[in-house]
Amino acid sequence: MSEQDLRTLESQVEQLIQYCQRLELENRRLYRSETQLKEERNRLQQLHNDTRKRVDAMITRLKSLEQEA
Repeated sequence: MSEQDLRTLESQVEQLIQYCQRLELENRRLYRSETQLKEERNRLQQLHNDTRKRVDAMITRLKSLEQEA
């Protein structure tokens, strides 16, 4: 293998290392984003469930008041 071939190979390996580092960084960002989105989804689902319960309770009270009248 010539000196030029070695330099070319070294350059390619360096580029590959940099690419892997960028991918690793992006993977960490995506993982954090996924975690945040899952937490937000869970929070919104809980809020939705709580709201549904309150609305159901209001409907029940209104029906009860309607029957009393």
